[in-house]
Amino acid sequence: MVGPRGAGWVAAGLLLRAGACYCIYRLTRGRQRDDGELGMRPSKSAEDLTDGSYDDVLNAAQLQKLLYLLESTEDPVIIERALITLGNNAAFSVNQAIIRELGGIPIVGNKINHSNQSIKEKALNALNNLSVNVENQIKIKVQVLKLLLNLSENPAMTEGLLHAQVDWSFLSLYDSHLAKEILLRVLTLFQNINNCLKIEGHLAVQPVFTEGSLFFLLHGEECAQKIKALVNHHDAEVKEKILTIIPKI
Repeated sequence: MVGPRGAGWVAAGLLLRAGACYCIYRLTRGRQRDDGELGMRPSKSAEDLTDGSYDDVLNAAQLQKLLYLLESTEDPVIIERALITLGNNAAFSVNQAIIRELGGIPIVGNKINHSNQSIKEKALNALNNLSVNVENQIKIKVQVLKLLLNLSENPAMTEGLLHAQVDWSFLSLYDSHLAKEILLRVLTLFQNINNCLKIEGHLAVQPVFTEGSLFFLLHGEECAQKIKALVNHHDAEVKEKILTIIPKI
């Protein structure tokens, strides 16, 4: 078992194990709000919703207050408590949709970038519950991919990232019908990891990756076939990226 090198790859590993459609993405930094999102300032009772004594399922107005609190506060204790409350409420299907409609997914996702490991984990738990909703999976997927792409650029993160257990449906991200933006990101992810492995190839002790890990998935025959099939992709930028990768497969 690999010891943690940093909070980043732990977060990625947890997300990768979360499942197929939401197993690849880095939530963007900054604000990403849909029309009609948070416009209400929280009352003083917003923090009361996070103190553990409020057992009722939150309604839309209370969730809105909680999301504003989560976005506006810098207090790590309040952030963690708000994420726990939000994660618990995201276990209910009706709230999964409400939180999405209130613009809550990017607000929660931004906490993955927090320096506090416990806050990262609570954010991941909330996203895991939110991802049960199919429409939420769509919003979460590209954002997770951004996270993994960011981690893959750091050689110190590579080993932990490659040890993460991944669902086989991860390979569906290499299907030619997907948006150009997604294809370019997963291809760059593959490229970055290969480059980092070259650096680690000079280490005295080589890591051992288990079956079912991201390493096995990306270096398996099915992944290679999917990547090679993209050589005929209609987009010139995707095709150019493929031509730089194929010699390394």
